[in-house]
Amino acid sequence: MNKLRKVLLNLLVLSLLLLCGCGGKNSEPPAEAIPDAETPAQEEPTSGAQPSEETPSEEAPIFITFEGTDLEGNTVSQDVFAQSKLTMVNVWATFCNPCLREMPGLGELAAEYDPAEFQLIGVVSDVREGEDQSLVESLVQETGADYPHLLANESLDQAILSSVSGVPTTFFFDGEGAYLGGVVGSAEKSDWEELIHELLEEQ
Repeated sequence: MNKLRKVLLNLLVLSLLLLCGCGGKNSEPPAEAIPDAETPAQEEPTSGAQPSEETPSEEAPIFITFEGTDLEGNTVSQDVFAQSKLTMVNVWATFCNPCLREMPGLGELAAEYDPAEFQLIGVVSDVREGEDQSLVESLVQETGADYPHLLANESLDQAILSSVSGVPTTFFFDGEGAYLGGVVGSAEKSDWEELIHELLEEQ
């Protein structure tokens, strides 16, 4: 088993050790982004996230295209992946306690790494562009999640949110924008650090 497969296996094991997530609407993953990673639809937190049991083919990497707007009104597209060797995209919701509990640790991770090595982007699944974003801004400030957060829109619906069955859901992309794997549920900062370190070693 090569090292990348070991990293992805560790990613799957991590998702078995996750704290919990908030259930959401089930949907088919676009371009097989997260095969077999659905959780039951419900409002209460679930115990035990469902990991992806398949990994993207090395011969046919998965890429996504999107365009969104962050909380400062800046346009962000898939071109952002080229700014860093590894990008972590964390999909969260304002009603999701597991999401909010892990965000302080994510904010610390975003600050600790060289942006050329690792960057973190949040996607707010339940607040859309053009809606009142004051609650999002307040939660970001309260949790110290000082990294870009994109508001939901049609482009993000198709590229990312259509494959999210529960929040938080986290995706990893390399510097070329190729999908590396995903985790459904929240985790401790130390677990994310270990996974990020392993993924960076592969880049």
